Amino acid sequence: MTTTQTTSAVRSGSPDSAVDRVADFYGAYIDAVSDGIDDLAEHLRAHYLTEDFRQRLAAWEETNHADGVLRAQDVPTHWEVTYQDSGAGHLFTTVTLTWGTGPDASHTRLAVQSDLSTKLISDIEDAPSA
Repeated sequence: MTTTQTTSAVRSGSPDSAVDRVADFYGAYIDAVSDGIDDLAEHLRAHYLTEDFRQRLAAWEETNHADGVLRAQDVPTHWEVTYQDSGAGHLFTTVTLTWGTGPDASHTRLAVQSDLSTKLISDIEDAPSA
């Protein structure tokens, strides 16, 4: 009998880490949007985003006719969160979203700001080009 051993990426996190919380939010949010569960996406926004930012996000979405969290009208095929910097009570991460698969896949980068005191996301903007 032959056994096939598979390896899978180990994923971990901590509720004390603002970076992990951004990654947790994007993972769950993209799943909810991809699965078409609007109520869950809204509940996730209420749990992970500051009230002030949710109001600004709604205005951005009204103006741009797109999902403000993803900055798009579609759902990415992959996401990645990396730490960038922290200071003045904030933590800054970059979220890289992949659109499509294979050699034709494209990427967008978002600059995400979290408040260190609450670990809530307080801003999302297009990241400067690398």
